[in-house]
Amino acid sequence: MIGFARLMIVGLIGLTLAYWLMLIYMRSLRREALEKDWDKAVAEGQQPGPREAFVEDGLAAYEGSLRRKLIWLVVIVPICLFGILLYVMNFSS
Repeated sequence: MIGFARLMIVGLIGLTLAYWLMLIYMRSLRREALEKDWDKAVAEGQQPGPREAFVEDGLAAYEGSLRRKLIWLVVIVPICLFGILLYVMNFSS
């Protein structure tokens, strides 16, 4: 039982670390895309406003996006697969 608890703790720490790293990486990709969009708009002669305000507004919109919510699958899918595997190996006849 202690070994299983240790596996769960290490697994959750690993999944949490993977989640946060992916979240930071995806946010940096979105920030870079917004900065390129701002540069492109300025090059085309548009006035999108201050760069930081444009990027922060875009990141605020990203916080509620489906893509950001799908990152949770990094945590949920392995836990579900492990639970199913555990059930099948121990309780199926």
